[in-house]
Amino acid sequence: MATINQTNQFYEGCGREGPIRCILLSEFHAVAGSKISCQVPENYIAKEVFDSIRFFIIPKPQLQRCTLTVNALGHKVIGYPVKIDHTRYPRNAFYFNLCFVCDSWARSVQYEAVVKKLSEYLLMMEEETSFLSNPDNNTRIQNLLSCILRDLNEKQVATIVEGETTIYLKIVRLKPDPPPVQDHQVPLICKGFENISLEAWDLTTQQVIPFINGINHVARIAAEADVENQLVKSCIQNLVYYGVVQLLPLLKYSNVYMC
Repeated sequence: MATINQTNQFYEGCGREGPIRCILLSEFHAVAGSKISCQVPENYIAKEVFDSIRFFIIPKPQLQRCTLTVNALGHKVIGYPVKIDHTRYPRNAFYFNLCFVCDSWARSVQYEAVVKKLSEYLLMMEEETSFLSNPDNNTRIQNLLSCILRDLNEKQVATIVEGETTIYLKIVRLKPDPPPVQDHQVPLICKGFENISLEAWDLTTQQVIPFINGINHVARIAAEADVENQLVKSCIQNLVYYGVVQLLPLLKYSNVYMC
């Protein structure tokens, strides 16, 4: 159930977007455990807040290289935890997580790909030059994250040169999912996609598309394609999302029907 944020009158799931409030870099220290090694703005996430969610920021190995979102204590934290195995590190491994922090109510799915891509840049830089694990680079990391935060919030894109690495980031706005597809609706291939190659789609879509002719309704397509009804609905909803298909009602008042 959605809960209202009394301060902003927004709530989780309202669909509204907000800025990136903070970018933080967390690492696992061999003695101190999970900690914030850098964040911009400084002290945006208090130590008490971080300590309450640190097990989700540096998680178990099974959750490494997965996009994780934690919504707690008024903050939504989007991260992509990474583990690097190497004998040069204490305990033969280096753990880090580059996170974006938003308001708890803000839509954040558009940031997930950016967090993953930036984490992969940092992974490459760490493997090549120990960029993250070398304490001498703290100021460079702080400046790097400051530039990224500013540019992404102001321009939705960031191109940053750091040493021999050029970082390219862009926030891509994602459309909301179309409404659920109903059995009685009739899908029609949109203009320009009539000769679409089936090889570009998954196996279910390849089975379904030949039966989309502007006449068959969804339930009939499922029967003729011999595909489970819910799978057909998900497939057609996906085609609507990408603008390949539009949905028509089975009966239209503007049409003339004769028996």
